Amino acid sequence: MRPRSFDEFVGQEHLTAPDAAFRKAVEAQTLGSTIFWGPPGVGKTTLAEILARATKAEFIRLSAVSAGVADLRRAIEEGRARQKANAGRTILFIDEIHRFNKSQQDAVLQAVENGVVTLVGATTENPSFEVNSALLSRARVYVLNQLSDQDIAQVLRHALGDSERGLAASHELDPPALDLIVNLSNGDARAALNMLELCASIAEPGSPIDAKTVASAVQRRSVLYDKSGEMHYDLISALHKSVRDSDPDAALYWLARMLEGGEDPLYLARRLVRMAVEDVGLAEPQALVIAMAAQQAYHFLGSPEGELALAQCAVFMATAPKSNRVYEAFGGAKGDIEATRNDPVPLHLRNAPTRLMKDLGYGKGYRYAHEYEEAVVDQQHLPDALAGKRYYQPSDRGYEARVAERLERWRKLAAERAEQ
Repeated sequence: MRPRSFDEFVGQEHLTAPDAAFRKAVEAQTLGSTIFWGPPGVGKTTLAEILARATKAEFIRLSAVSAGVADLRRAIEEGRARQKANAGRTILFIDEIHRFNKSQQDAVLQAVENGVVTLVGATTENPSFEVNSALLSRARVYVLNQLSDQDIAQVLRHALGDSERGLAASHELDPPALDLIVNLSNGDARAALNMLELCASIAEPGSPIDAKTVASAVQRRSVLYDKSGEMHYDLISALHKSVRDSDPDAALYWLARMLEGGEDPLYLARRLVRMAVEDVGLAEPQALVIAMAAQQAYHFLGSPEGELALAQCAVFMATAPKSNRVYEAFGGAKGDIEATRNDPVPLHLRNAPTRLMKDLGYGKGYRYAHEYEEAVVDQQHLPDALAGKRYYQPSDRGYEARVAERLERWRKLAAERAEQ
């Protein structure tokens, strides 16, 4: 059922519509090297084949999973021979180009520069990270989007109505069954067609495929997730920002989706600890305690029981008051360490374990805080160049509001003692 022309193609109208710049460039045979970036089953390989057919070019297909430098060199030599013979263009299609290492990608670079081949790459990973910059600068990146439910339904209807390549002569699909396959496919046309074919193979001959047959054949949804690719970073970003923005429902959704996709639960536990100290902070000091307890609970229980501890932690932090003031204060202190002289510790704060150190003034004039009311004393603790600098400015949220009141009271008390 792979589409053979732009008119048969479903979805990606920003590339395939009659007035789309990409389609016009293909039909005018002016399209240069190209990289298609998008999730599985949205038409990357199909577009490459349509491109080759429309331009009447020689189409050489390699998969980065199995091809090596020797395969690339053979393909390039074929392209060079065609170029010398004026036999037309050669399109070198590399599926999953992100799996090629730097030396393999470099092997293509000169041939692309010299016009020996026109590169068409397909990747599910962000080309900015997975394709080297020299090759990326010589190619145009086109983004393919996940197919909509309407697109998937259209693909299925085409398959059911096509008597040459489809299932028109064998089965019909009940509307509830169609909706179920669409829902389970996650916007992946290949997955949808595979489900349809599987259902047709187990259905009674001549009988319609119903939702019960689909449920029996498919069993459960395949969660779309790649724990080593861009989706990993997108989902953990969504989880972190949902917690930061105090949305417990979204936090639970993204946490569950990562766990169902096979993410390492202890990685999620580490990230929850990071959220506790970065975003909740001293507005709710128990957040760090609970995050560490959740990590220990998962370590003790394992899956699936321990996952509930991570969920409880995510909800606690999403519903806790938030403050990043310690995070900002620590960043400010580190910034001053980089930007200012690393002056010595003031003499009165230095340790003086030997007679020589005492004679040199180490510790002289130090005021012992516990000898003063509320253990508050007026003395300088920063180097002279930073005297009076305040990094930590507590918020007015949660426990930190009490910290702010306490610090204000102590500062007034210290100021009064300084005047005495």
